[in-house]
Order: sequence, then structure tokens, then C-alpha cells
Amino acid sequence: MTDNEKTFNSGILTDERPGAVLPPKELWETKKNGLVLIECPQRIPCNPCATSCPTGAVIPFEDINDTPRIDYSKCTGCAMCVAKCPGLACFVADLTWGDKEALLKLPYETLPVPKKGQTVACLNRQGDEVHRTQVVNVAQPWKDRTYVVSVAVPKELVLEVRAVKVV
Repeated sequence: MTDNEKTFNSGILTDERPGAVLPPKELWETKKNGLVLIECPQRIPCNPCATSCPTGAVIPFEDINDTPRIDYSKCTGCAMCVAKCPGLACFVADLTWGDKEALLKLPYETLPVPKKGQTVACLNRQGDEVHRTQVVNVAQPWKDRTYVVSVAVPKELVLEVRAVKVV
């Protein structure tokens, strides 16, 4: 087994691939409210990101097994897909939120649910703490088990932080 296969089979995404691409840099750095990042690199029968998107930014799938494609010109950063994705693979990053910080909108499905203003640990894909910050907002768009927790992180951590943990 190659190193790339070992990394992919570990469940930890390490590089861009179909289904896990970044928004165009020029749009990402100027779009208020942020843009969605979907890290769903395998073809599996799943499409809630597309069916939940109110603007059609997540392009409807031709095949239920397709990996998500995004029309970033239509994305409003609403995070409806973040709350609907069963794989917790959708995130919104707003690079316009502050000079040195970005606002990340992350899925959250464990207890206790963090509260606005509470300090949380920001975790990378491996589950290691990389930053601590306060919760900016907590929303539950679909009134189900998934919350969207918004946290401010240094811009250089946008591609690293993928979860939060109450501390």
C-alpha cells in the first residue's frame, strides 16, 4: 500500500482531490458571510448538501454517488448544508470577518452544546487541539441533532480547524 493510500484510508484528508477543493482565492477573500468548503472526496450515495442548499450553490447531482461541486458565485455562506451533511464534511469559512481572523461555521453533534461566548478548543482533522477561542454563535437551522457553531480563528488555521470541543 502506498503512503497516499494509507493516508486516504486513515479517514484524514490531506490534500485537494475531486470532492474536496477550495473556493477561488479572489472570491473567497472578498465574499461577505463566507463560502462553503466541502470535504467529501469519495463517491458515496449521499446528496443532502445539494438538496438543502437554498441558492443552488451546491450543484444538483447527476448521480446520487457524485462528489459535490459548488458554484461559488451562488454561495451565501448560510451554512444550511453544514447542518444537513450526515458526514460532517461541510464547513463555511468567512475570510472577510476580521483583519487577522476568519469566522468558521462548523457542524457540531455532541453534548454539551457550546454556548455563545464560551471558550472551546479548536481541533484539526486528527483531533489535536490547535487553538482556543470563544464561540461567536450557535445555530440549529434544521431543528434536528446538528448545530452550527461559529468560531473566530486565525486566518492561517482556516484549512486546519475542522471541529470544536467544549473545554
